Amino acid sequence: MPNDAPAPSDTAAAVAGTRWLAAGSLLGLVALCLAWELWLAPLRPGGSWLALKALPLCLPLAGILKRRMYTYRWLSLLVWLYFTEGVVRAWSDKPPGNRLALAEVALCLLLFVACALHVRLRLRGARTAALPA
Repeated sequence: MPNDAPAPSDTAAAVAGTRWLAAGSLLGLVALCLAWELWLAPLRPGGSWLALKALPLCLPLAGILKRRMYTYRWLSLLVWLYFTEGVVRAWSDKPPGNRLALAEVALCLLLFVACALHVRLRLRGARTAALPA
């Protein structure tokens, strides 16, 4: 094993950490989207249909928990739609909506970093495991 390569146990712990970070930030993003559009700052009093934007975020949850690499990859692309919405609403909405939008941006960035690191670490671990001993 090369000197600069992490130990397999370190890699496994980092992969598990990124998986839990991705799952946590994804659940946080779903909860934020629902709370924002139904109770905290809905577009109309009593809630709005915009709460349905949380549904596409529920789809990758099973793949994240089952450790499917493909799910991490496409989720890292999907999250940019929510990031864009958060940036637009952060600069065009009034309080408390703009603060909620900034929280959405932060969760999106956290989710993207977790997904990207997870994929990178797993690919590096697979490459290391495939090297001849």
